[in-house]
Amino acid sequence: MAQDDILFKGTVQETMLGPLWARAKYSQLYPDILNDIKSSEIIKKIDYDFTIIQDYLGEWRGIGLLVRASNFDNAVIKYIEKFPEATVVNIGAGLDTTFFRVDNGSIKWYDLDLPDAIEFRRKYIPESNRCSYISKSALDYSWFDEVEFTPDKGCFIIMGGFIYYFQESEISTLFDALAKKFPSGELIFDCVSNLAIKIAHKRAKKAGAETPFWYIGIGDPVKTISKWSDKLKVIDWYTMYARIKLNPKWAKKTLKMVKVAERFKTGKIVQIKFLNNSN
Repeated sequence: MAQDDILFKGTVQETMLGPLWARAKYSQLYPDILNDIKSSEIIKKIDYDFTIIQDYLGEWRGIGLLVRASNFDNAVIKYIEKFPEATVVNIGAGLDTTFFRVDNGSIKWYDLDLPDAIEFRRKYIPESNRCSYISKSALDYSWFDEVEFTPDKGCFIIMGGFIYYFQESEISTLFDALAKKFPSGELIFDCVSNLAIKIAHKRAKKAGAETPFWYIGIGDPVKTISKWSDKLKVIDWYTMYARIKLNPKWAKKTLKMVKVAERFKTGKIVQIKFLNNSN
């Protein structure tokens, strides 16, 4: 067992390696979906047996993580075309590399995560003058004051693989607070349906887990989010693979799972605008 295998086993760092591995592996195979050179560079620096993650995620989940990153990239790029000096906050950043794929040379970027996650991130991805780290929980609203923001330059917030780990009351309160702090800004996140949560809980229980690890399921994003705050407006939402061309080279199981997921809308991308009195 490699030294880092011992250090990472059962830790938050280990959960950060899955999306990194997926982007590194599958972006090399399918650069038309996402070209993530940075992830490939980082993977080579980490002394870890990634076959553990490969066996767990498999092609189906790995490509799903690649597709999510691609959807997010497209949304960020579109936003900063309108607001080239925007503030971008990546909540629950882990070892995410979005900044390196979308940077236009003038945005101000913040990667936010828990202290131990940020400490691990710093080992492989250094900060820069336009890409800063915040070591706090997203639910500790004091981080709002660490972010440079002016409404005229805009603010875009990313939440990848984040909301379903919290109670709906926590997320709705957070979204409302973000809307008040960053008026006219926008937020993109992924979510799962109640069906997906039921299936995940069933599998987790079968594996011996005593408590659920996903909480929020969203069927109709417009209907659900309209109940959270009058300062939130869903401006776009679509199923995970709706804007991605399926590749016949993918395994039959992967193609089948994608088609089922799309049919039952188990995974979605949702984009919200923060309203203010002038909107």
